[in-house]
Amino acid sequence: MSSTPEITEGRITAGDLEFAYLEAGSGPLALCLHGFPDTPWTWRHLLPALAEAGFRAVAPWMRGYAPTQVPPDGRYQTGALALDACNLHEALGGDADAVIVGHDWGALATYPATAWQPDRWRRVVTMSIPPMSVLMGGMMGPAQLKRSWYIWFFQMAGLPEVLVPADDFALVRTLWQDWSPGLDGAADVARVAEALADPANLAAAIGYYRNLFDTSGHDPALADAQAAALAPTPQPTLLLHGRDDGCIGSELVTDAVLAGLPAEGSRYEILEGAGHFLQLEQPERVNQLVIEHLTG
Repeated sequence: MSSTPEITEGRITAGDLEFAYLEAGSGPLALCLHGFPDTPWTWRHLLPALAEAGFRAVAPWMRGYAPTQVPPDGRYQTGALALDACNLHEALGGDADAVIVGHDWGALATYPATAWQPDRWRRVVTMSIPPMSVLMGGMMGPAQLKRSWYIWFFQMAGLPEVLVPADDFALVRTLWQDWSPGLDGAADVARVAEALADPANLAAAIGYYRNLFDTSGHDPALADAQAAALAPTPQPTLLLHGRDDGCIGSELVTDAVLAGLPAEGSRYEILEGAGHFLQLEQPERVNQLVIEHLTG
């Protein structure tokens, strides 16, 4: 009887940052990128499944999330996240057979990474976030504005740094409960609290949101990577979204997303009964869909 592939931890320098990561298996690289407010442990079901499918599945803590290094330049624009993904591809020995999976902010890193340096990635999966062109158009609807209150809260100077960690990160617990109703996320929230316990790490996580609107700190050298966030994804891409997602409403996921996913073999699927953290809520179904797409 074969055993479930073991998840191990490692560290690597990619570009000018040291990343901590989880890993399982060997073979072509499958880079799995997490979002907010979570850690690579939310890939704990997918990593062994990818390993069994013949991939070297690697899930890093994103820039600024401990134990990954806080970037000295303080940049968290999507272009910087795309650069990290491509640098990790290089450092981990990825080739043209590499694939990439991104959830939430990991998806917002995946879209520009795959459009900016397309030869690095063979197939793509994103979860819970439609292409940026669709997302920006849908953010101003009344229902989505209500869901996205935390984004505007994070634009305030100083207050989020005080209130987010208060009462053992109660705000993070609330987000998990709202975004994936019925999911017991206690263990994952505890890992988030550990990753963001240092004020520098918390400031980094909030910085992702502030860099969405404050472009004064954007690196001009990353202009092409930044612009790629709005470019169509050139690889066959699978977008998965939970019907009950309390973070990004599933009503944003219509055939309009296909304009941002024009490659043959691209599609989207809305999972009934799932919320934002669908990889934890329906791991068997998500693993099946992801592996079928990545091995196609």
